[in-house]
Amino acid sequence: MSKRSLEEPIEPPKLSESGRAAAEIRVTTKRQKNSSSEWTPSSWTAKPIKQEVVYDDLAAVKKALAKLERLPPIVTPTEIVKLRKSLRDVALGKAFLLQGGDCAELFDYCEETAIESKIKLLLQMSLVLIWGANKPVVRIARMAGQYAKPRSSPTEMNEGKEIPSFRGDILNGYAVEDRTPDPARLVSAYHHSAATLNFIRGSLASGIADLHSPLDWELGHVKDEKIRAQYTRIVDSITESLRFMRTVGADSSASGLETVDLYTSHEGLLLEYEQSLTRKLKHPPSHPSFVPARIPSDQQVNGHQESVSDGRGWYNTSAHFLWIGDRTRQLTGAHVEYFRGLENPIGIKVGPTMTSPELIALLDVVNPSKDIGKITLITRYGEHKIASLLAGHIEAVKGSGHVVVWQCDPMHGNTKSTPSGVKTRQFSSILSEVSSALKIHREQGSFLGGVHLELTGEAVTECVGGSEGLTEGDLGVNYTTYCDPRLNEKQALELAFLVAGHYRD
Repeated sequence: MSKRSLEEPIEPPKLSESGRAAAEIRVTTKRQKNSSSEWTPSSWTAKPIKQEVVYDDLAAVKKALAKLERLPPIVTPTEIVKLRKSLRDVALGKAFLLQGGDCAELFDYCEETAIESKIKLLLQMSLVLIWGANKPVVRIARMAGQYAKPRSSPTEMNEGKEIPSFRGDILNGYAVEDRTPDPARLVSAYHHSAATLNFIRGSLASGIADLHSPLDWELGHVKDEKIRAQYTRIVDSITESLRFMRTVGADSSASGLETVDLYTSHEGLLLEYEQSLTRKLKHPPSHPSFVPARIPSDQQVNGHQESVSDGRGWYNTSAHFLWIGDRTRQLTGAHVEYFRGLENPIGIKVGPTMTSPELIALLDVVNPSKDIGKITLITRYGEHKIASLLAGHIEAVKGSGHVVVWQCDPMHGNTKSTPSGVKTRQFSSILSEVSSALKIHREQGSFLGGVHLELTGEAVTECVGGSEGLTEGDLGVNYTTYCDPRLNEKQALELAFLVAGHYRD
């Protein structure tokens, strides 16, 4: 056996043969008679599932999943646990979480310019948020794996003919002739994810995030002189601080100024793929950078004393952070069953239909030990519903003893269609929901821990409004998304300044 790295040994799950009908996608694992407390990477197969995919060639599915089982992890348990520690700080108000990227990542986005533009945008935004909130910023990209998208219907009409809906590059193609789910795309998704993350790591190691030269982060398509001047003042302030540190000898290569941590995330929608990349860590690695998944605490938080873990357990190695969507959060469903056994930090989308009792029951299932920061609640109510829903959810979580990361997703509750059927989002609605979240958390004695945004580093015209003044008539100029509309670089940076301004006020 070849020698593994720090996480030796990581054991892939063994998938059994299936005797199920050929119409079912879950062809590689038997339905199991599990008790409510038993969990394995395949125990989700005994539960009802939403957003199921039907393949025609079951032999090809089994071949693809068997290949995935043999491939090495994309991310490591050490990295995952490091993120959990950082998210614990976010949950306790010591840091801020910035999460952003494409709605539906395409395989074609796996190229230098597209990846680098998103890295730079997230770095620019985090710099502004650090300046505003005066806190460290935890950065998570919706990259290197966001290839599957839930859809309200498995089919759609095209020129009078019913065809399968586009459900992301991991399943099928956007072109009409490519809509049949193709199991070969499962392995292709792995390789595109690995290549994307490899370039991210290489870029960070090569100094793209070096604060000694922040002016190398060109503003690209941001033309607004006011935003450019605000950003330049922040950069100048940081430059002066670094110059002073050099002068007094406080600057060193070990200071953490040359690079940053940038984690990856995606919605854990396609459970066959996720199961194939779920690996067991049998022994805690003997490495100084490894910290336990559950951090021992000498004080109680919300009356709860944290437990201590040595890091053993099951890790989804397809990404550092995964979330459960609003369409797949059923308490007795397959997705909740799968997620409850992971050591990864996980997110849960919380929409207008989520009741407080259901939310607490869900937290109890996926985080029974109430580990601080293990769960990120990604609220997505819409600007007109947040005032009537968020406060009640905050109070319910407080009373439950759970300490979560509260993150605002101001995108999904504010999507609308133009009279011609083009999906868009109004920048003012996005800002309104974030502003309301900040205000309500303050009133409830809580705090907003982060934002979750769909964005791109390109000069797209998909969301209307902002200081650029995009209108519905501009949507056709550069509307390139294959699913939901994204903030462009200028709008995303402007939003970061406005959020930072709330903390400065």
